Amino acid sequence: MSDVSRRPTPTTRIHIMALDGIVNVNSLFSFAIFVGLNWYPTTDPAAMLIGSDKACAAGTDSAEGLIAFHVYSFSSFLFSSLVALALKQAIKISRAAGHDGGYRYHVRGTNMGHLNRVALRVGTLVSAFGSVLGCGFLMMALVDLVQIKLGRLGCGSFYTLAAIGPLVTLVPLALVIYVFLVLHAFTR
Repeated sequence: MSDVSRRPTPTTRIHIMALDGIVNVNSLFSFAIFVGLNWYPTTDPAAMLIGSDKACAAGTDSAEGLIAFHVYSFSSFLFSSLVALALKQAIKISRAAGHDGGYRYHVRGTNMGHLNRVALRVGTLVSAFGSVLGCGFLMMALVDLVQIKLGRLGCGSFYTLAAIGPLVTLVPLALVIYVFLVLHAFTR
């Protein structure tokens, strides 16, 4: 085993990698939201139903929810990405470690300010929280989309339940795992 593989990764590098990950995932989801917003339901949701049972067609409230949840999701991802990019920029500006566990900014020899590690951790936590909210809103938008295309959930259609079931179990499970990992990293 070489000395390079045993060398610990600096904390700032770990933070930058985590913030890069948040920004990259948010970018992918934001692209998906734009694609979803391009598909706009008509004024008659029954015309969008794939099945033949028009009694199970979703109402206009599902179409309104679809658009609203897309917008909420996009704004959450944008908030999360902007916080992550601001933190990343603050880390990159920092040139010398401070004595109290923080980072000092130096721009052309001038001390511009101070970035505390606690502030960095809280900012990362806030950015992760924005991503979690964005995923939750995106999941709700997809539930509305499934109801528009396959019929209302209350009708008990097999295809509607088969589409929504994994969505509402796997996404929250993944978000719980993500939250626990972020909280674990926050305390270290």
